[in-house]
Amino acid sequence: MQHIIEITEDGSHTLYVPELDEHYHSTHGAIQESLHVYLEAGLHHCDKPEINLLEIGFGTGLNAFLTLLDTEKSKKTVKYTSLERYPVSCVDARMFNYSKLLDPSQEKKFMRLHSSAWSVWEEITPNFHLKKLQMDATNPDGFQPEGLFDIIYYDAFAPEKQPNMWTQEIFNRLYILSNQEAILTTYCAKGAVRRMLQSAGYQVERLPGPPGKREILRAVKR
Repeated sequence: MQHIIEITEDGSHTLYVPELDEHYHSTHGAIQESLHVYLEAGLHHCDKPEINLLEIGFGTGLNAFLTLLDTEKSKKTVKYTSLERYPVSCVDARMFNYSKLLDPSQEKKFMRLHSSAWSVWEEITPNFHLKKLQMDATNPDGFQPEGLFDIIYYDAFAPEKQPNMWTQEIFNRLYILSNQEAILTTYCAKGAVRRMLQSAGYQVERLPGPPGKREILRAVKR
């Protein structure tokens, strides 16, 4: 997919996809959205010292980068599996300003997220291990992870843009792949998505959203 790099309101980059008329991150602020939806509402609510994490949509690598930086402070170990059907090139990734805004000394680690091999575990840091799989979640039975997940970042394009990424079958499969007390977070608070998560078995709550968004969803496997 072709894309255009744009600046969001917090100064950080997002990608715009003309084909879908869709942005990878909120135009109100890419970094603040990712921090709010995935780290503050998700990762920070898991007390385990070793976390098995699944991301649906690697995209710009921002969620992975923020998670990596978080492990440098928390000293927790994260095994980070990410599914991405259309990878961003390293050429484009070098243009993103995330490390410039967050910590310029971490630029090499950010680029390693993008340059690391696919389909194998890569140790980016002693506390952050990454496996990228070039696939999406539309065939959930085709994804066979090594263990159950503690955290799921659900960051696919919006349902109206890619409805096949928001189906009952997918959420049923993710529920099966979740540990007890696992947390799934997503920026999408649509009623249909909330009901699918509940039907899968999750306990779902609406939370206040980041700037420009009224609500987000957090689902927990009880």
